[in-house]
Amino acid sequence: MPMKKLLTLAGVAGLSLPMLALADEKLVLYTSQPNTDAQATVDAFTQAYPDIEVEWVRDGTTKLMTRLRAELESGVSRADLLLIADTVTMESLKQEGQLQPYLSPERSHYDKTLYEPQGYYYGTKLITTGIVRHVNASEHPKSWADLAATQYKGQVAMPSPLYSGAALIHLETLTSNPDLGWAYYQSLADNQTQAQGGNGGVLKAVASGNKPYGAIVDFLAIREARKGSPIEFVFPKEGGSMVTEPVAIMKDAKNVDAAHTFVDFVLSKQGQELVRSQGYLPASDQVAPPEGFPPRSEIRLMAFDAADALKNADANKTRFSELFGG
Repeated sequence: MPMKKLLTLAGVAGLSLPMLALADEKLVLYTSQPNTDAQATVDAFTQAYPDIEVEWVRDGTTKLMTRLRAELESGVSRADLLLIADTVTMESLKQEGQLQPYLSPERSHYDKTLYEPQGYYYGTKLITTGIVRHVNASEHPKSWADLAATQYKGQVAMPSPLYSGAALIHLETLTSNPDLGWAYYQSLADNQTQAQGGNGGVLKAVASGNKPYGAIVDFLAIREARKGSPIEFVFPKEGGSMVTEPVAIMKDAKNVDAAHTFVDFVLSKQGQELVRSQGYLPASDQVAPPEGFPPRSEIRLMAFDAADALKNADANKTRFSELFGG
């Protein structure tokens, strides 16, 4: 069941918005962040803006969107803000006319590829997918192409885009790359690559040595390696695909000024320092990567178009299922 918490925390304002204009404001946030991350995000915001109440509703993106769309259809949605996993879902809501644009002044610290040009949604962090390797594995893959080589046959695990939103974005990103494309996925299938479940399953398979190599989201592998798991994460030379956990304002938000303040906060240096403290790669160029990550200049990102990904999603899932099974 979705969990709902009402927070009214007092604190000292850390940012310079006129407090009188925000008195007695309230925001309703729908988020797919993990519970601890959502709590920390709301706590940090309400400490900076104690006169804005934040009520938050948390669930996985798929379930949360099912709930939101049902509410929108019945005309009873209370959501002011969304903070969810992926831009493809945000793009669908934008195309449905459910979001409103906002050109945050904080966007100057973001690459233009990390936010919708008119300000309908903004990436708040970078969660890239790259290669995970067991430290005792014989090979040292450096690129996506390496995983399709004969010496990796039957030794690679990856999350399924039929299950994982990040994996679906990864599929769209790699198949849109002219040097990889669907021929690459055909070669993975021919190489007996295991595609099943989500990133957690890949972590378990590689950490146990059941599969020496895999494709996985960066923070998960890096965090577990720091805890002592016998794995290492590799940022592929072609670049990684990315999920950006975007934030957006609903078209019918009741507290637009407060919603603008929330967006500015999560994009600000203070908000991005929180992202870093949670072990994720900040999207803002003002904040350095967390421990375990290379310098930002060494992290390459592959091109991604959310509109194309939305258009291609069903066809991509069908073709993937034909190659790897459902």
